[in-house]
Amino acid sequence: ICHFCKGPVVGGWYKVLDRFIPGTTKVDALKKMMLDQGGFAPCFLGCFLPLVGALNGLSAKDNWAKLQRDYPDALITNYYLWPAVQLANFYLVPLHYRLAVVQCVAVIWNSYLSWKAHRL
Repeated sequence: ICHFCKGPVVGGWYKVLDRFIPGTTKVDALKKMMLDQGGFAPCFLGCFLPLVGALNGLSAKDNWAKLQRDYPDALITNYYLWPAVQLANFYLVPLHYRLAVVQCVAVIWNSYLSWKAHRL
């Protein structure tokens, strides 16, 4: 599920970021990373975890409890990995290659998310 929904969503998000914050300076990259990690990442995790729970047949009550239990840890773990990746990505990588860079790192991240989402 993650690769099918994440690619177009993230690719579109990067285009929006580049329109909203044009430029490739260190300050521009920092602003993009802050928006990405302050806005996109929390929302994406908040949608991804309950979607997986629903697809796994969890009741609304169990899904909500699982989200409350897993979301804070997943978001904190996100902040150990993604800010540095995204800062380098926004500063060093042209827009048309950014998604490819993220997908390479996402192999590890998606393994963690899958484990987190399927842990009962």
